[in-house]
Amino acid sequence: MDWSVIAEYYPRLLEGAWVTLQLVVLSGVIGVVLAVPMALARISEKKRFNLIPQAYIFFFRGTPLLIQIFLIYYGLSQFEIVRESFLWQFLKEPYWCAIITLGLHTTAYIAEILRGAIQAIPKGEVEACRVMGMSKFTMYRRILLPRAFGIMLPAYGNEVILMLKGSALASTITLLDLTGMARTIIARTYTPEEIYIAAGVMYLLISWLFMLFFKVLDNLFNKHRLV
Repeated sequence: MDWSVIAEYYPRLLEGAWVTLQLVVLSGVIGVVLAVPMALARISEKKRFNLIPQAYIFFFRGTPLLIQIFLIYYGLSQFEIVRESFLWQFLKEPYWCAIITLGLHTTAYIAEILRGAIQAIPKGEVEACRVMGMSKFTMYRRILLPRAFGIMLPAYGNEVILMLKGSALASTITLLDLTGMARTIIARTYTPEEIYIAAGVMYLLISWLFMLFFKVLDNLFNKHRLV
């Protein structure tokens, strides 16, 4: 094996790793923003609010991420109304298609994780908020959502790691993320073992950084659990 090829193409792999990191972080932000109202709709006592979130979650959890990427990147371009809209400047780019798809995909999982976390909050805490005269908006903003976020952190951390690994599918639409860059280098150098080992190590390092980040968040949001 020629390990010198790793040193030669290490900067290119770093470029791919940076793109991968952008995909995970930006899609994660989209996921959290969309998941909050979706989770609240899922726990609403009014059944009509449950239909759209339930169908959305069923679709994105029940179909492969690869198919979703193809539907966004290849499928939407088939519609003239899409090509003539302002959205086309984003949807024609594989970078934004990957971020949008990953964001919509992870929204479904985060919404269910958040819904479970909200429902896991002891009823006594909810009653205490009501006794203090808090409105529903204030109760969720100041008490319930922060508590739910602390409860969901371990599961959410796992979801981010899964999204990191799932982001490798973005290379199928010509995006040069870490996996895509590795495949490009291999096509030039014919050294698959060395390059894939290097890419795997980079994925491990990124995963480790995310694990450390969520450990810090867990200590911050769950100080009451520390002994």
